[in-house]
Amino acid sequence: MPNLPDVVLWSIPAFVLLTVVEAVSYRFHPDEDEQGYSGKDTATSLGMGLGSLFFDAGWRVPVALAYSALYELTPLRVPVLWWTLPLMLLGQDFLYYWSHRGHHVIRILWASHVVHHSSRRYNLSTALRQPWTGTATTWIFYLPMVLAGVHPAALAFCSSVSLVYQFWIHTERIGTLPRPVEFLLNTPSHHRVHHASQGGYLDRNFGGILIVFDRLFGTFTPETTRPVYGLTKNLDTYNPLRVATHEYAAIGRDLARAAGWGDRVRHLTKGPGWQPATTDHRPEGSPA
Repeated sequence: MPNLPDVVLWSIPAFVLLTVVEAVSYRFHPDEDEQGYSGKDTATSLGMGLGSLFFDAGWRVPVALAYSALYELTPLRVPVLWWTLPLMLLGQDFLYYWSHRGHHVIRILWASHVVHHSSRRYNLSTALRQPWTGTATTWIFYLPMVLAGVHPAALAFCSSVSLVYQFWIHTERIGTLPRPVEFLLNTPSHHRVHHASQGGYLDRNFGGILIVFDRLFGTFTPETTRPVYGLTKNLDTYNPLRVATHEYAAIGRDLARAAGWGDRVRHLTKGPGWQPATTDHRPEGSPA
């Protein structure tokens, strides 16, 4: 197959430049309704992003081996051509929707994804606040593409394109865009809803590049009131290690005091807010 560029690597200078530009814009054009930047929060987001690059490099080895083994087993092959690549991107975006949705409603997956929602600010640096176990918890959702004959390198390229696209939607500096754009694509307005902690906004707008899957599957909510960002129970730390692991630790505590194996399984597979009827305990960082 043809060599495909590492779009994330090539985009890093643009990430840095745009983040600096946005931060400076708050100094010259402040908005009292917008959160803007804070030094500690931004440092935590950057630390999480750098950590994710390091840990993902390790997670990718076993994932690449699994993908490659499955790719060799399937007789199907999808060539990388000018007309198949858009179809691959569409397929990846469809599976991303279900992966993202699953990471909000299955607690063991939420334990990874909660990192990305842990900031009470919403700016371009928030896009860099990535989990350290992301690859380990998302790879299984993309197995259908590999089994359909998509080369693992092509899948990696599509995932990178999605990640780069989603960088620019983490901003309050852009309002709503023309109606056709808002109808079809994931935009800053749609993604602000996704990062909000209000009840009516929770677990909505899971799309990556497209917002049409949310419209099709009933998870779309437009931005009508100003979002309040973060978790329903926010963290009181900027320590990257605790940000990365706090929900795993909460799950461990719940498993240790669970009454039986049934509750232990439910602690892992039910939603982040689930608790046995006999307790009012709610896990730290629960979105609901």
